[in-house]
Amino acid sequence: MHLSPPPSGRRMLLAAAVAAATALVATGPVAAEPLTQPATDRQEQYAAAAAEYGVPQSVLLGVSYLESRWDTHPGQPSTSGGYGPMHLTDAQHVLSTPASGHVDEDEDPRGDDSRPLTLDPAIASAPAEDVLPQASLQTVDAAAALTGLAEETLRTDAAANIRGGAALLASYQKDLGAPVGAGTDPAAWYGAVARYSGADTEDAAAAFADEVYDQLGLGATRTTDDGQRVTLAATTVTPDQSGLHKLGLRRAERPDGLECPVRLACEWIPAPYEQLSADPGDYGNHDLGNRPAQQKIEYIVIHDTEGYFRPSVDLVKRADYLGWHYTLRSVDGYVAQHIKAKDVGWHAGNWYVNAKSIGLEHEGFAGHGTWYTEAMYRASAKLVRHLALRFQIPLDRQHIIGHDNVPGTTAGTVAGMHWDPGPYWDWSHYFDLMKAPFHSTGTPHTGLVTIDPDFATNQPAFTGCNQQPPGVPKPTPPAAPCPLRGSSAVILRTAPSATAPLVNDLGLRPNGTPDTMYISDHGARASAGQTYALADIQGDWTAIWYLNQKAWFYNPASAPTAKWANGFVVTPRDGKTTIPVYGRAYPERAAYPAGVPYQTISPLQYSLSAGQRYAVGGVLPGEYYRAVTFDGSAPGDWTVIRGENRYVQIQFGHRVMFVNLDDVQVLPASVGAPA
Repeated sequence: MHLSPPPSGRRMLLAAAVAAATALVATGPVAAEPLTQPATDRQEQYAAAAAEYGVPQSVLLGVSYLESRWDTHPGQPSTSGGYGPMHLTDAQHVLSTPASGHVDEDEDPRGDDSRPLTLDPAIASAPAEDVLPQASLQTVDAAAALTGLAEETLRTDAAANIRGGAALLASYQKDLGAPVGAGTDPAAWYGAVARYSGADTEDAAAAFADEVYDQLGLGATRTTDDGQRVTLAATTVTPDQSGLHKLGLRRAERPDGLECPVRLACEWIPAPYEQLSADPGDYGNHDLGNRPAQQKIEYIVIHDTEGYFRPSVDLVKRADYLGWHYTLRSVDGYVAQHIKAKDVGWHAGNWYVNAKSIGLEHEGFAGHGTWYTEAMYRASAKLVRHLALRFQIPLDRQHIIGHDNVPGTTAGTVAGMHWDPGPYWDWSHYFDLMKAPFHSTGTPHTGLVTIDPDFATNQPAFTGCNQQPPGVPKPTPPAAPCPLRGSSAVILRTAPSATAPLVNDLGLRPNGTPDTMYISDHGARASAGQTYALADIQGDWTAIWYLNQKAWFYNPASAPTAKWANGFVVTPRDGKTTIPVYGRAYPERAAYPAGVPYQTISPLQYSLSAGQRYAVGGVLPGEYYRAVTFDGSAPGDWTVIRGENRYVQIQFGHRVMFVNLDDVQVLPASVGAPA
């Protein structure tokens, strides 16, 4: 939703970052001799760097795990501009990466026909006061000065990057006047670990350090994105937290009523609810509500900001913009809450979903070469689990959805719906962190399949990264290839063959041509955790029912990209050749009281044909939350209108959609499943 600062602001920030890095070097680096025989095994590289710079190996491994899970992301920075296993940051990259305007021209993020909202995209171009916490901007410069290695080497070579991270940790430890040495007690390194986070608040730095020390107690073993096996042996450590207060970080505001779990670094930065003119219908940037007492919260919607943290927060503080509930920062997982859960944000572009959801914006870019940090994944998972338990929201992909899973409200809005957080968001790892992992609950005979490719090795050949803002692409000439990287998405084809055309999404391409591999063209993709009705199996290929057609994905038994599942499906009632599909579950006309305009039950351009089956995500009442004035003065304002009709949420395509319960049969998925 946000744009980067103007070039003059970038230069000022970069100059400040370099000055901060120079000051850091001047505090007294740890002397280091270059390694005479560079280690080739990743585990050995951590051991060698720890010995060289006098850092306990467990601390070095723990910090690296919290930054990157030991992955290299070769040559690709995180949203925070961090490179390699130790996330050495380079402001030059961050401040030169363009942000995308996440609100398109003539877009209505509120998504309510009764009170359309059109925002001026130029609002997002207002200068921002900051992009990242000062301490995190340019650690690659300090690492270069401490190690004598070139910045480019530190960014691209994993062993060098680990050495740079070890040198920084040791220098932070020395600055605190604490002992340095590979044999020192890991408990004494808490302050240095907290500083490594780059956080600008004490609670955020502490939250990062707490995660590191929790990980030391748990241990870890995994294979990295470049095939290296790394192990952190579990060791219980009770950290000495006294060094934290020596860092001189500010303490964030945490008022009573803040809706965050206790150990999450969280601050209240409110979004304004203000009337903008004498017209009571002219107000922003969210709506008052009384959830869940008045209306159940069904969804948590995962977004990315398409911009940096500080500009995003600056925008949500504007009454003439739009509001969401939380913003999460990449570098350290810091959380800002803007709207209380009881109130309704304007974030998903679908009023039915907005009225029943909480929106989380994550600093990041769906289609850039950047990656989402482990610190942000962990903070987000803690927050979502907390909210889900509080509001009884199921921890599954029918209720924890991406913005890319939100349907259009009418046929005319389908093509303009957003596609963040995109195919590079690691849904499987995210749900692991929420303690709700995807697992098999059935067999090929139970009729459902849950998408779950191996994120690291699943690397679809997308195109067009960094080339266009969000929206349906029509690239001319053909878009350049994106860097190959891990993805949650599997590609769907019209036949069980890698050379078959991709399936067609009529909402994106009404002429019936196949969808493409362009990064934002999600009409031929299924994503990790999404569950579909099984349509067929041929050899290594599995077909699902998807947008009124069979869609095939590669799913070999030797390296499966999905898990068998059990549950329920819908199919058209006997005698119905096709049934309509909807993007919102609104009540019938008779349910509306006098003076309240009827909200049309408008079908989308899709249909569901007899003989097809779609996975059930829940049965919902027809509801419409009426909110069109600042003071609730319009007839029926601030009430939930409910009707007699009920809807079934289904996984119809990449997005969830709805069918009228009267049009379908709900059956166990095993009944009539392909043999």
